[in-house]
This record gives sequence, structure tokens and C-alpha cells, in this order.
Amino acid sequence: MALRHAPWEDGADFAIGLAPVDEGGWLEGGEADPAARKDPLTAAHRDLVWAETEGSRPGQQEALELVERATGLAGQPDLPPLLAAARLVPDDLVLMEKADREWRLTALSLTAPTFFSAGEVIGRSLAELHGPVAGFETRFLRRVQRIFDGLRPDLILQRRNWTLVNSSESFTPQAGPIRARIGEIAPEAAGEALFLRVERQSLRRLPRTGGALFTIRVWLTPLGELAAEPARLAAFARAWRGAGEDFRAYKQLHLYDELVEAFLRAAGESGAHGRAPSPH
Repeated sequence: MALRHAPWEDGADFAIGLAPVDEGGWLEGGEADPAARKDPLTAAHRDLVWAETEGSRPGQQEALELVERATGLAGQPDLPPLLAAARLVPDDLVLMEKADREWRLTALSLTAPTFFSAGEVIGRSLAELHGPVAGFETRFLRRVQRIFDGLRPDLILQRRNWTLVNSSESFTPQAGPIRARIGEIAPEAAGEALFLRVERQSLRRLPRTGGALFTIRVWLTPLGELAAEPARLAAFARAWRGAGEDFRAYKQLHLYDELVEAFLRAAGESGAHGRAPSPH
């Protein structure tokens, strides 16, 4: 898959980084039959990939109507509306609704999770959802709450983030089994064994019910593909080596230091100062 997004070009630190997008660019597509991937996961791991709270069906229904209008497809009528909507698009869908002055996650379909499950996050507030992000409450929480509160029905926002993993699978609810295999990777194979995992996210208001629909589209690209794009390779090298410690610790990037440096050197990006091998 060609590299579609390169958010590390904007730096390597936590950032909200929201930008407007028009209606035609809301959903990126890129998967011929999302239901063929999602249905088996929902059948086999329903508690990991689907959750809803009581009273969320009106918001789910409005989200379904938005997706149906955008795709020209109809959702399966015997399913919870947000689950029916999620079968029509590659994106995972998250419904946020405000009650008692708190924005909370009230329904979600999550078939491409980056190390969490639907059951772990259902019902959580914005602060609780982002608790593991270092400094989120002091640096970002109030701003994110204002964004949700002030979101206009005619405005769609998008952002991107990234990490590195040693898995080509989009369904990764647990980090442990994946990271346990890092030691099996030979340095010369890093370009094929490591993957850039980018999340392209969007946020829009549900005008009738007042909630917000959050979408997550995961793109996976072998690290080695950067070698064909020197400018992006150089930007990645700068971002990797310049990432702040909070960012690196949250994403556990230190686990991949030796492998990434081996790849960068082989690709001609030795840099003036590579990272020292991690002791962990």
C-alpha cells in the first residue's frame, strides 16, 4: 500500500492538530467490502469490538443516517444503528454524547483497535479516555472539551497520529503478544517486519441529537516503503530521533530503537546522532 499519510512530518509529540475537511473528504474509503473484515471479528470477539450504553440508540441512528448519505448504501436494519453504519465503511465509529456536563463515549464499533477494547472504554469521559497520555489533563483537556462543545454541524474536523508496531494486522486489541515477538526480528529485516500505523480521525456534530461522531481509519504501511521516498524518510528519521520522552514512553518506541536505527542506517539515514540502544 502506498504511503497515504505521514503525520511525523509535522513533528513527533502529542498535538491535537485538527484541520477542517469538506463533506466529500469526510470518509477516505479504500476498502472494497469493510463488512467482510468486520463481521467475523464482531462474531468472534463481540465484547472487544462492540459496546453501547442504554439510551444511545437515537444518536446511533443519526450517525447511521450520515454514513448512509455519504456512502449511498443502506445499513442492515436488524443491527444496532452504529454497528450497521460501521459495516459500510472501513473506519471505526465512536459516538460521544454529553450528559451532566461530561462528554462520554456511549457507543462504538472498534475493529482496528490500537491496544484497547470496546469494553475497556465504553462509558468513559474525555479525561478518562485520555488518561494514559502524559500531560493530557493539564495540556489538552480543556481545549478538547471546548472543541466538542463548540463543534458546529457544518464543520468536519480531521487529525492524524502515528506509532510503530511489529504487526501488519489492523485488529490489535492487546500489545503484549505483539511486542513479545520483537526479539525475533533480525535487524536486516526491520523494514519488512515493522509497520507504520497511522490513524486518520474525524469529528463532526450530530445536529439532531447533539452528540458527536468520531471516526478512526487505520492505515498500515511497511517501514521499508519509506526508503523509496527520501524526503519522508528524512522527516521520519528526524521525528524518531527527536521525539520527546513522554511521547516515546506512551507509544513504547524504545522497544524498537535498535531495529529502526538499523533500518535508517541501511537506507542511508545514519544521522549525526542516532539513539543509543535501549537498555529495556
